[in-house]
Amino acid sequence: MSDVVIFAPSPVLEITVEEHQADGDVHVHAGGQGVWQARMLLSLGRDVVLCSALSGETGRVLAHLLQEEGIRVAGIRRVARGGVYVHDRRDGERKPIIESGGDALTRHEQDELYGLTLRTGLDAKLVILSGPHGEGIVPADFYRRLAADLRTGGVRVVVDLAGERLDAALAGRVTVAKVSDEELLADGRIAKKSNIDQIVAAMRALHDAGAEVVVVTRAEESAFLLQDGAIHEVVAPRMEVVDSAGAGDSFVGAFCSVLAVGGSVSDAVLLGAAAGAQNVTRHGLGTGEAATIERLRELVVLRPLPGGGAPEAPAPPAREISPDDLAHLVEEATHTGEATP
Repeated sequence: MSDVVIFAPSPVLEITVEEHQADGDVHVHAGGQGVWQARMLLSLGRDVVLCSALSGETGRVLAHLLQEEGIRVAGIRRVARGGVYVHDRRDGERKPIIESGGDALTRHEQDELYGLTLRTGLDAKLVILSGPHGEGIVPADFYRRLAADLRTGGVRVVVDLAGERLDAALAGRVTVAKVSDEELLADGRIAKKSNIDQIVAAMRALHDAGAEVVVVTRAEESAFLLQDGAIHEVVAPRMEVVDSAGAGDSFVGAFCSVLAVGGSVSDAVLLGAAAGAQNVTRHGLGTGEAATIERLRELVVLRPLPGGGAPEAPAPPAREISPDDLAHLVEEATHTGEATP
């Protein structure tokens, strides 16, 4: 039995050009939402299986890269264009040169991937349904069916989706729905990211639509957790940002690493916030150091949101972490050898 199975229909081949004293430095990695989540889970000691379609030449390269990382893949092979992106980051910002999610799966390929994911997921402690890198890879109703069938099999389902894919998954009922405030805004579920009342109303609507627990992340701002009718604020330390991409996927990976071994939602959201905070200090997406994440978790504050359905409590301020403070945390974590639960 695997700890976590991730449905990642279209992983992508990442090609990034970095600054170098000569002509530049090219980095090649496996990527995409599900891969970044898997990478974090693996770094926290969890056994993870990725259910994906590996397409064409990029799919063959991805298979090797994932194997080298230790991420197990239950995949279907097909002759089609695979997902790929090429980014130029020589000036410190990501500039897309090419981005493609690849070709949509045919009806027979959809059936094959669905059966593979259901069979693998029913033997897992928890399943994450992640989105494709691109539109139209699989129909939105794919997510409703998977969520419903996995829940029928007694498996907990966590979704990190938006738009019609989120609506579909909620119709199938899920254990946890994680969404960002950017996605809420893009989906028309809120009119302003800064309006807390609108975010709270959207979270309750997502709960009513089929999510037992709802988490909303807000980039460098505090996250919100809705559980058992009450909303809590999750305040993580503010780090020096190198690259914010992938922080939400690191959050989900760490969050699920706790749930998969029987931890509470409260403990899961603390570790998720710590992993997201550390991710922004690194260039690698979904990467992290277990001991440092554990130390950062001690700095995360979970407090009732005023007016969120729970008694008010004194609100400790968010803690800012300087580069020197972070270096000290890393040194202490290395010396103590602490591991995540």
